[in-house]
Amino acid sequence: MSKDTLIEMLYKANEAKAIIAKLSDNFRNEVLRAMAEEINNKKELILNANELDINNANLSSSMMDRLRLDDTKIKLISKAICEISQLKSPIGRVIEGWENYRGLKIQKVSTPIGVIAMIYEARANVTSDSAALCFKSGNVCILKGGKEALHSNKAILEALHCVLDKFDLPKSAITFIDSREDTEALLKEDKYIDLVIPRGGEGLIRFVTQNSTIPVIKHDKGVCHLYLHKDCNKDMALKIALNAKIQKPSVCNSIECILIHRECKILEDLIETLSENNVKILAFVENKDIKLSNLVKKFNLELAKESDFYNEYGDNTLNLKIVDSLNDAIYHINKYGSSHSDSIITQDYEVMSRFLDEVDSACVYVNASTRFSDGGEFGFGAEIGISTSKLHSRGPMGIDSLVSYKYKIYGNGDIRE
Repeated sequence: MSKDTLIEMLYKANEAKAIIAKLSDNFRNEVLRAMAEEINNKKELILNANELDINNANLSSSMMDRLRLDDTKIKLISKAICEISQLKSPIGRVIEGWENYRGLKIQKVSTPIGVIAMIYEARANVTSDSAALCFKSGNVCILKGGKEALHSNKAILEALHCVLDKFDLPKSAITFIDSREDTEALLKEDKYIDLVIPRGGEGLIRFVTQNSTIPVIKHDKGVCHLYLHKDCNKDMALKIALNAKIQKPSVCNSIECILIHRECKILEDLIETLSENNVKILAFVENKDIKLSNLVKKFNLELAKESDFYNEYGDNTLNLKIVDSLNDAIYHINKYGSSHSDSIITQDYEVMSRFLDEVDSACVYVNASTRFSDGGEFGFGAEIGISTSKLHSRGPMGIDSLVSYKYKIYGNGDIRE
């Protein structure tokens, strides 16, 4: 679109911002419930559009899995919007309140961020999740989905716009753009846009962070780890390792590396179990790793290079490395990980406490699968992304991550001397 058209779109989004921010929570919830119903009503239209995208796509199997919609996924999209409508409003909460030395009454109160640009890849459900989360939190959203999901995204948007029309709300509250050129221009419009959230692979994240003059919260790649301490329960460790890798390997919260303590007794059982479940293991072998070296030969494993530790495979491939201590495991995770989600299996309280405190990731688990790093699983209804940034939000981002705050100060003729 032309520069003038883009500015007109952004101007309308800012006009809508004032309208959406002032709606009552009850009214917002009514609109969201209608959106959920309309998604179900337009199921065939959405699935037909998705079929067009599937037929046109040239993607990896993991990306195709993210792109594909079916009856179950449509129901989940609708369910997520309903769950968002049932959440407590994040707007207008008094976060803190106090009185200063002059008697001024000061309140720190949550407010909508304003206009949020969401840039993502081939996942059509992100369109509905982002729109619903922004609407519930009093924000306007500008959506830029991947070209592979263009028809699916537009069909979902049509359903949402139908409901906005029905309730006499501006369609500019949920806006969609569909070209890379528009995206690059959009990223310079800090006068109109308050926040950008990129959600996708390394290339997308790099493009947005390098080109944006607007504050960015990154949903970066997921290089997640599972560390098996020397005292780990064998059955628990094997169950969690399988779930964290193969339950849905294409997603960002599946593990890409298992670290196992040298004194842990389950190395061969782990390799056998993973191999039986079609996991491709890349073993990192050092000179002292005699047992692992023998198992590489026995199970015909491939070898890992150090550079592989940075990889997000997105399929049934993972790295395996032996470490000598908890310190080594923490060092490895903080060096090679992406600050997303990491887990330890142990029965030692001191060990688990150190792992929780010292691993510098958004989500850190003890005796649980990293697959729980998800807005729905955390009780947020859905997520707009999983932030690997530290400002101002981290981990799965629900409606509470989509508000800022202002200070409200009540005086009685006070002046500063």
